[in-house]
Amino acid sequence: MPEVRPFRRDDRDQLTDLVNAHVAAVVPGVSVSVNTVLSALERQPDEFVTDPWVGERVTLVTEEHGHLVAAAHLKRYRADEEVGPHYRDVGEIDWFLWHPPASFRPGTERAADQLMAACLATLARWRVRVRRASGDLPAPAVYGLPRPWPHVRAVYERAGFRHHGDTEVILLARTSDLPRSEPCPGVTVERTVGECGTRFTARTDAGSIGFVETDTCLARPERHARGAGPADIGNLHVEPAHRDEGWERRLLGHAADWLRLCGADRVLAYERADDTAAIGRLLAAGFRELTRTDRGWEHRPR
Repeated sequence: MPEVRPFRRDDRDQLTDLVNAHVAAVVPGVSVSVNTVLSALERQPDEFVTDPWVGERVTLVTEEHGHLVAAAHLKRYRADEEVGPHYRDVGEIDWFLWHPPASFRPGTERAADQLMAACLATLARWRVRVRRASGDLPAPAVYGLPRPWPHVRAVYERAGFRHHGDTEVILLARTSDLPRSEPCPGVTVERTVGECGTRFTARTDAGSIGFVETDTCLARPERHARGAGPADIGNLHVEPAHRDEGWERRLLGHAADWLRLCGADRVLAYERADDTAAIGRLLAAGFRELTRTDRGWEHRPR
């Protein structure tokens, strides 16, 4: 019978293999190291606002015949006033992973269901106000519940979790397929430090036209990305008065030139699924839809 137990340090290699199997189904050519996985079990420094609000973390695994077949990481947010209202007294399955069987015969999902039962028992013991779930792994563009994980979605839904949040489209482009920068009379493009990476701002004497930000730090040393590694578009904004002048494409051209100099061979972008206009502009600029991910899962058993 499968055994559900707390994570042990000697599980680290098998857990990393399980994480990377799920990452690879979402983003091509990306994997994470053992050190990245272990660090993420202890804290998430990228989440500098919400991570200090976490009061307890638990990682559970399911082992069968010496093989780690499923794993989950849970967090409990504190209930005090320092915690933001949306997170206050919330219990969350941060991610839930399992190896789907080659064929779904009766009983083959039992290891995943046993682990989910243990997760729900932990949430019940914490007596939290709300129970939530996600699939946020320590890898670029792996968050929410990605569509390439139907086996994880099935476990969530059997357990009573329901999707009530947004759906986002994750897009990917080769930097070689993006536009080249073109000079525009009367317009200068400044390169500065931005909120989400390096910012390129188009300006005229009258003021700012718009800006784009690129993050080239996704492939940090503790993460292993085959090839030159990906970057992403952190922010892309054009002032309303200039939105019909093609400035999104021009700004992407300046960002792409910089990314090619950085050696980044791919770039990611993210848009809400209902923003079809923004998605269409990115597709026209050389992006392709990589996948969709559903954010906001809450335990609402019928």
